[in-house]
Amino acid sequence: MTDYSPREMQGEIAKGAFRLEVHSQTVGVIYIDVPNEKVNTLKAEFAQQFLSILQQAQSTSGLKGLVITSGKKDSFIAGADISMIANCTSKEEASELSREGHILFDKLENYPLPIIAAIHGACLGGGLELALACHARVCSNDDKTRLGLPEVQLGLLPGSGGTQRLPKLVGIPSALDMMLTGKQLRAKQAQKIGLVDDVVPETILLDVAIQMAKKGKIQRAPIHWQQRLLSSRLLRNKVFSTAKQTVMRKTKGHYPAPEKIIQVVRTGVEKGAKAGYDAEAKAFGELVMTPQSAALRSLFFATTSLKNETGSAAVPAKFKQIGVLGGGLMGGGIAYVTAMRGDLAVRIKDINESGVAQALRYSWDRLTQRVNKRRMPARERDAVMAKISGTLDYQGFEHTDIVVEAVFEDLALKQKMVTEIQDVTKGHAIFASNTSSLPINQIAEKAKHPEKVIGLHYFSPVDKMPLVEVIPHQQTDAQTIATAVALAKKQGKTAIVVGDDAGFYVNRILAPYLCEAAECLMHGESIEHIDSALVDFGFPVGPFNLLDEVGIDVGTKILPILVERFGERFMAPELLDKVNKDGRKGKKNGKGFYLYEHQASSKLFFWKKAHKRQVDKSLYSLVGIHPQNHLSKIDIAERCVMLMLNEAVRCLDEKIIQNARDGDIGAVFGIGFPPFFGGPFRYMDSLGIQKTVDTMNNLAEKYGEKFRPCDRLCQMAQNNEQFFSE
Repeated sequence: MTDYSPREMQGEIAKGAFRLEVHSQTVGVIYIDVPNEKVNTLKAEFAQQFLSILQQAQSTSGLKGLVITSGKKDSFIAGADISMIANCTSKEEASELSREGHILFDKLENYPLPIIAAIHGACLGGGLELALACHARVCSNDDKTRLGLPEVQLGLLPGSGGTQRLPKLVGIPSALDMMLTGKQLRAKQAQKIGLVDDVVPETILLDVAIQMAKKGKIQRAPIHWQQRLLSSRLLRNKVFSTAKQTVMRKTKGHYPAPEKIIQVVRTGVEKGAKAGYDAEAKAFGELVMTPQSAALRSLFFATTSLKNETGSAAVPAKFKQIGVLGGGLMGGGIAYVTAMRGDLAVRIKDINESGVAQALRYSWDRLTQRVNKRRMPARERDAVMAKISGTLDYQGFEHTDIVVEAVFEDLALKQKMVTEIQDVTKGHAIFASNTSSLPINQIAEKAKHPEKVIGLHYFSPVDKMPLVEVIPHQQTDAQTIATAVALAKKQGKTAIVVGDDAGFYVNRILAPYLCEAAECLMHGESIEHIDSALVDFGFPVGPFNLLDEVGIDVGTKILPILVERFGERFMAPELLDKVNKDGRKGKKNGKGFYLYEHQASSKLFFWKKAHKRQVDKSLYSLVGIHPQNHLSKIDIAERCVMLMLNEAVRCLDEKIIQNARDGDIGAVFGIGFPPFFGGPFRYMDSLGIQKTVDTMNNLAEKYGEKFRPCDRLCQMAQNNEQFFSE
């Protein structure tokens, strides 16, 4: 193999985050390695350093090309430093940040020597924009290598030329798809659409990039269909109008960034590069100052800070094998994320072979979907499945480090499980209950080692919902807490530690929201009108759709416990009890608030799934109502949401949640509280605490004392306080 050892001393220049090495006398390699950081992020102060290193390379005699790569082990550039944006006080200041990026990457694009980006690891946001400004891109075939422009997830658009360079490289449809969804592509996916020029093993990545740099700049022929698209106004109009319709259908107009992305891309295509870059900088500045972007960035910072927290001061215990009790949907989901994302051995116990088989099928089906979509090879699927095993007794459980219980919501049964597991494991294993309603202290009452008992409350479906509530009781020790949090992170979850009381946090704030929706139904509002009102507010699905998804039987199980603990404000209308007693469990048994016969149809009739879900109108006669829709959607949403907000503040006041940040994360990731509001606490701050209190008092006068604002909210209004000071 050719010797690419770097030239000694005279060719090596260090400039802060950048280092230049000259290889084989002819190719300069610029390493990006931000000091004291795990991953590379682009900061404003790096611009001058980068220009300096480019100038130094240009003045180095004999160079035929440059390669830009990372000095970090498994990361190219994870994006721009978001704190730069948070420091902007005006849209003009934010737009200037964008223009600085334009100037820097324009120098890169017009550099006289060929520049190749050698990508291994995350290449996201500003990192991909830098790579787009290079003359070619080669990346490793490692699963860690991902390319994407996720700015839309922060309420922004790519601000350093991405909206202009990406469409030219991969075509308008593919570029819009990437920017409007924020999706991350694997190496082969990126190569398929023309985003990267080659995909190679990581061991030869630098060698291949250096050879590409020696060959000179790549001349790409325009894509034939892309030429047609650019030359045909009719085709362009169709692409952009379809994209806008899709965006509006998904966002309901709550997020301004997707529309701006479409507008800016269109400007560049139809009016030229200069107009496109100007439009990008202007739109970037405007989006930075929107409340939606501020809210989404607050969630980003919140989840980032949570990643660094362990739940307690203790060091987590090591764990290699996880046990799961119960082979239902929850047990199967927990086993799947443990083996697939956590790369851990899982042992499932159920009382029936069918239960074990169901849990194994859960993982097999999801892994096979990934194989069919070419997201993983079949051998990887088989390797993950090999980590999951099942049993009808406790054989193999003596080696488990953590056992997650996901059996029926029956206190005596769960207490029996604790006793048996602690006997089998001789008190070594942590027992984590997935209960959604029973206090953990009660589950631990008969335990020999109560300090090893904790709650791990997952949300359904487990493989899609990102949140886990970690619930210690008074006797849970610090290491058990830290270990439970570590397991949740290993499973790819966002974990919040919450207090041990009925409903914990998420279900406690969800319950009054669902009850009030049922109250509106009982007084004549239709199911679709109520669901539509809350979707228009910003929830991903309406309350009755949600009940069908999680199971009406499960959703109503917790209400009596909450009534017993907190009183009549959690009293559900009799209507929900009637629905439950009619055997309506929702989607899982095909009988709920909505009709589900299409889902059982033959695949030949897959087109029926595109139809709008239909309400089961027989339910109206069951509960004895005739829907009239007297209330506006705004009134319905206000009633349901204000009860949720009030309960969230009570949870904060009672230390069920440790802070408002955790309350926002729990509501957004657990029940889909609109992310563009940032969570219930940031939403109250944006409304104004006094206005929140006034709204609740007005509702109390109309609909009863359950709407009366809690003491803490009233005190905050009186003192002109907010939940967040920044």
